[in-house]
Amino acid sequence: MIQVTRTLSIDERAVEETFIRASGPGGQNVNKVETAVQLRLSLDRAGLPPGVRARLEKLAGRRLTLDGEILITSQQHRTQERNRAEAMDALIKLVQRAAVAPIRRVATKPTYGSKLRRLEEKAHRSGIKRGRSGGRDGE
Repeated sequence: MIQVTRTLSIDERAVEETFIRASGPGGQNVNKVETAVQLRLSLDRAGLPPGVRARLEKLAGRRLTLDGEILITSQQHRTQERNRAEAMDALIKLVQRAAVAPIRRVATKPTYGSKLRRLEEKAHRSGIKRGRSGGRDGE
């Protein structure tokens, strides 16, 4: 199990790694060594709660495939291990963001004092604008 938070973990069998050739740095090895990593998380096998899964699908955006998998690619580094660690880190951070439920806003009414202040400010502004139209001289 891959621990995401204290209460949330992902089944390791839901994560699949594939190594591909990277287009970035690598010198002479760039055409013969597969250093880039593609990480696939199958949402069906991950065992995530429905709320977390829904938020994760929304956060994944273009990284979500039609098969219900999240695809994360890392090719920044020259070694497989560093790319692998970076891809796994990106996946964990994405799931952690999805695990935080948004706080529902509770609608409140404006207070009597705030209503009075707003109306006083409107009256003040109105007086300023009324003072600007000084008759025939202002035109």
